[in-house]
Amino acid sequence: MDTFTATTTAVGGSVGLSALVAILPLLTFFIMLLGVKAKAHTSALSALLVSIIVAVIGFKMPVGLTLMSGTQGLAYGAFPIVWIIVTALWFYQVTVESGRFEDLRLTFDRIGGGDIRIQAILIAFCFGGLLEALAGFGAPVAITATMILALGVKPLRAAVTVLVANTAPVAFGALAIPITTAGTLTGENPAHIGAIVGHQAPFVAVLVPFILLYLLDGFRGVRDAWPAALVIGLSFGLAQWWSATHFSYELTDIVACLVSLGVAVLFLKVWKPRGTEAFRERIGIEAPRATEGLRPVRVWMALLPYLVVVGVFAVGKLWKAGIDVPVALKKTDIKIPWPVTSGHIVTSSGKPISGTTFNLQWLSNPGTMLLIAGLIVTVLYMIFHENGRYRLGFGQSVAQLWHCFYRMRWSALTIVSVLALAYVMNFSGQTVSIGTYLASLGGVFAFLAPTLGWLGTAVTGSDTSANALFSNLQHTAATNAGLDPDLMLAANTSGGVVGKMISPQSLAIAATAVEMEGKESEIFKRVIPWSLAMLVIICTLVFLQSDLISWMLP
Repeated sequence: MDTFTATTTAVGGSVGLSALVAILPLLTFFIMLLGVKAKAHTSALSALLVSIIVAVIGFKMPVGLTLMSGTQGLAYGAFPIVWIIVTALWFYQVTVESGRFEDLRLTFDRIGGGDIRIQAILIAFCFGGLLEALAGFGAPVAITATMILALGVKPLRAAVTVLVANTAPVAFGALAIPITTAGTLTGENPAHIGAIVGHQAPFVAVLVPFILLYLLDGFRGVRDAWPAALVIGLSFGLAQWWSATHFSYELTDIVACLVSLGVAVLFLKVWKPRGTEAFRERIGIEAPRATEGLRPVRVWMALLPYLVVVGVFAVGKLWKAGIDVPVALKKTDIKIPWPVTSGHIVTSSGKPISGTTFNLQWLSNPGTMLLIAGLIVTVLYMIFHENGRYRLGFGQSVAQLWHCFYRMRWSALTIVSVLALAYVMNFSGQTVSIGTYLASLGGVFAFLAPTLGWLGTAVTGSDTSANALFSNLQHTAATNAGLDPDLMLAANTSGGVVGKMISPQSLAIAATAVEMEGKESEIFKRVIPWSLAMLVIICTLVFLQSDLISWMLP
């Protein structure tokens, strides 16, 4: 079979015209979702079809290579992405089936002083950030959405809350793998890139708790509980800055989440929000049961599943004493050269691209770690119960895994279709054409640089993928424009942070978690204004950091 090299001038010899044609699949998705009001999986399949047509006719990619590029995306979407989400939902179901989740609700009620708005911030922002730091790939959204829904928050509000909350920690998610990817691909120091991100992401982190209050209870919520939002957001942002700059960029989110959660607990001991009962009445949530009878052992057992999660991921991602566990797990990965595409999609120098090798992370991926954590919790709940109360049978637990697979079927179709779309757009040159056009706009590029990360994450659902797509482009464009390459790489990462909430993958995960399958367009309409607003903030900040306030960079 002949080889194929993607070019950014495939259509009419023009970067601009190629970019214009390349954006058609994305327009198709959002027009179908918002204009036609089609279901998410129908919209994704329509966009995939358009991307295939554009790849073959517009970008002259052979049909066989185009179709097989899509199948690799399908495979990656199924494993690990869908696998991670299914196991995250299953893990939550284990706590529900055991009866311990109600105790967890009461525990958060006690910590948050009975205020659901504060509880939701602690769960979505602080705890969700910790899950993002360790797992990423949709698991935080899936788990925290179900937790907030169980508090009594309405489905749409719960979905929007967790999507917006999942912005601040994304840059340093999964032990800062997006930043490590950017550094590895460009030869730059990832620690320095991480430090620059640490001078950008906190500006978003400080705002997010205020936005969450507004989403949950409008301006009344902000007026009633703004001190808590300020303390949580400020402590998170400062810890992010300190860890990324002076400690470890890989551990930034873990430090920030633990600090903000600890500070919040201490602050709520001396301050109580106003309007707690009025908010419950407005949204029709019953008053909580008394927590006086919530004995320490019940609190401990309610928190146990999440302590196990943190422990399993800490060992899997960080443990190097005696045996380097992360390296040992990585050695179990199976590299599969993808049929037809491997060796036949090449760079302009004739070198095969590395992306056509499928990495089957059957043991090292977050989904398998969540499965292991869930099985450990199941066994512990089988052993430690109160005279039959809270007992969970092993068969009962495993049966829930099948239930979660069935429940995810349509969302899974959406996710694998979106990943197939991303792979076709990436391998054919459509995505890079859009990026190259934006990079060609001269001095204004410093302002637009975060837009590339935003676009890449919106398409793929991953800040890591966005950096894989655009890091070299950002580096080259910055060098040509006389800008700091590390600043542009950080800008790509920070832009991706606010693009994740509108990605079809994230929308499908959130919709499934709150049982709103097929209503992703409603969620999208609620989150897109916040995504755009925060993107403008990041674009402005990066533009200023490139010149007027360059002194603030490390």
